[in-house]
Amino acid sequence: MSVSLQSVEAARQRIHADIYLSPARHSAGLSEMTGQQVFLKLDNLQRTGAFKERGALNKILTLTPAERGRGVIAASAGNHAQAVAYHAGRRGLRARIVMPLMTPLVKVAATSGYGADVVLHGANYDEACAEAIRQSEADGLTFLHPFDDDEVIAGQGTIGLELLEQIPDLEAVVVPIGGGGLISGVACALKERHPGIRVIGVQTERLPSMLRAQEAGHPVTIPAEATIADGIAVRRAGEKTVPLVARYVDELLTVDEEEIASAILVLLEREKTLAEGAGAAALAALLHRKTSLDGRRTAVLVCGGNIDVTLLSRIIERGLVRDGRRTRVRVHLTDRPGALHQLTKIIADLRANIVQTSHDRAYYGVNLGDTVIDFTLETRGAHHIREIGEALTEAGYRHERIE
Repeated sequence: MSVSLQSVEAARQRIHADIYLSPARHSAGLSEMTGQQVFLKLDNLQRTGAFKERGALNKILTLTPAERGRGVIAASAGNHAQAVAYHAGRRGLRARIVMPLMTPLVKVAATSGYGADVVLHGANYDEACAEAIRQSEADGLTFLHPFDDDEVIAGQGTIGLELLEQIPDLEAVVVPIGGGGLISGVACALKERHPGIRVIGVQTERLPSMLRAQEAGHPVTIPAEATIADGIAVRRAGEKTVPLVARYVDELLTVDEEEIASAILVLLEREKTLAEGAGAAALAALLHRKTSLDGRRTAVLVCGGNIDVTLLSRIIERGLVRDGRRTRVRVHLTDRPGALHQLTKIIADLRANIVQTSHDRAYYGVNLGDTVIDFTLETRGAHHIREIGEALTEAGYRHERIE
C-alpha cells in the first residue's frame, strides 16, 4: 500500500467512531497578531492529548489476527506511546512501549496508566526506536512505527479531511514536523482535494531532520540535540514520509526554542489552550512571521498538549521576564534600622509587588556597614520597570537591573 486520498478516506471510516472530532476554531486575537485569519485545529483535546491516536488506531485496526495475538510494541517520546497504549488496551492487546530516558514524567505515567509495559531506554527517540525494533524481533512482538508507516500516515491524514469540512475557503495549513507522518497524511488529503491550498511544515531549529532530508533528496541522520519540542525531536525523517513531503508540501521552515516557548505562553494566556512544545511549533512560525503567507485563511495545528508542568512553569516565568512583567533589581543601602522600610515604601508606592528578596553583606563589593538586597518584582511592563529605576535613582539608591 501507498498513501493516497483513498487510503486517508478509508482510515476516516475506520476510526471516526473512536476519535474525537476536534474543533477548528477561529481566533480573532491571533488573527490580529499574525496578519492571517487564524483557525486553531485543537487535536490536543484528544483523549490522550495528541493527534497520534488517529494513526495508532488506524494501524491497530488493520493488523491481522496473528499480529494482534503476538502483542504490539512501539517507541515514542510520549504521544504515540500513549495512543498505542490506550487503543491497544481497549481492544485487549498486550502493549510494550520503549521511551527515551528523558521523557517527561507526565507522558511516562500516562502511558503506564493506560496499561502498557513501559521500558525506558536511550538518550533520544532514535535510540529508543532501535531498542524497540530489537525487542520486537527477539520477543515476536508487532512493531508499530510512530510515523514511517502507510496506515499511520493515512490515519493522521484524517485531520486534513476534517479541516476541509470545518473551514470554508481554507487557503493554508501550518503543520509541525518530526518524522513527517502528520504532515504527509494531512498534505496528501488536502492537496488531492484542493491543490491550491498551501501546506507549510515547521521544525525545531535544533532538529531539522526533514529539511536536511529534502536538501539531500533522501533521509539523513543529524546530530542529537535537546529541545523543548520533544514530540518532534526526530534525528532522521522517514523513508516513506520524505517523498510525500517533497510531493505535497510547499514550504519548510524552522523555529527556535524561545519562539516555541513564546507560542506556548501565547496559547495559554490568550487562548486558554495548553500546548506542548511540538504542539505550539506551528503557531510559533506565524507569530514570528516566518512563513510566506499574507492574510490567508490559515489553519494552525495545535497537535499536542502533554507538557511537563515543571517545564511549563519555567516557560511562564521566562515569558513574564521577557514581557517586562517580572524583573530583578539589586539595590545597595545602609544596613541600619528602617532602611529596608524606606526602600520598600518606594516600591510599594509604585504598585510593584515584591515576590522575593535576598540580603547579602559579604559580596558584590559591599562596604562595611552596608548591605545589598536583590528584589524579584512583579511589574506591569517595561515602562513600569523604568519608573521604578528612576524613582530609586532619585531617592539616591545605587542599583542595577539583573538580567
